[in-house]
Amino acid sequence: MAIPLLKYAPITQNSRVKAFRVGSDEDPKAVALDKAIDREDQNFVIESAYRQIFFHAFKVDRDTILESQLRDGQITVRDFIRALCLSDTFTRSFYNLNNNYRVARHLVEKLLGRQVYGKAEEIAWSAVIMTKGVAGAVDKILDSDEYLENFGYDTVPYHRNRVVGSREVGETPFNITTPRYDAYHRGILGFPQIIYTGTKRSLPERARQRRGGYPEDYLPWVRTLPALRTGAASSGNAGMDYLSKVPYRSIGR
Repeated sequence: MAIPLLKYAPITQNSRVKAFRVGSDEDPKAVALDKAIDREDQNFVIESAYRQIFFHAFKVDRDTILESQLRDGQITVRDFIRALCLSDTFTRSFYNLNNNYRVARHLVEKLLGRQVYGKAEEIAWSAVIMTKGVAGAVDKILDSDEYLENFGYDTVPYHRNRVVGSREVGETPFNITTPRYDAYHRGILGFPQIIYTGTKRSLPERARQRRGGYPEDYLPWVRTLPALRTGAASSGNAGMDYLSKVPYRSIGR
């Protein structure tokens, strides 16, 4: 039985959407299909939708059938966004590589255009993913009043920022705060790779003095032992068949 969406609230009483930067010509603009008057404008709407969900869409990731249906008016921008979130590209390149918390945070950031309201909202949407899957979570977000009031049916979701004149640098964009791999997998892959560009410090002379206890100090004494000097122990096991002594389980058993 699917559980309902858990209750969550903004972090503060005056919680607002944080801006990326001070208001300028580089701020995200609303891209709507109902304002597209020619094919070039339609292509811009489609490219904006791909960038919003996939960050970047290669030729192999594009769906020409969905694009054709969107241009002909058979589906809305909201339907196009839903299809991208449920596509094989999103499932293979993001959903399969992350846990439900990161997927929930990513969907809120990309579909609602804001950051999550703390851990409570992550838990609430991850519970929806756990019970109804990604399709159920995407449908619930797209059917929410917050989405319909801000984007409707013909506008591509974007970051709903506000101009903060007293700040020179805003918040980090979503494609950096929510990378494809989590910190655990980035550690396995060796990211981030730190390259030291400073001056190499040399050890003082007193640190190079040998104070005893090093294994290499006993190497001359080990070479004088009879077992290593005669080589009898190593020659006795040279012809042993080690593979025949390894236990194994046959297919027929």
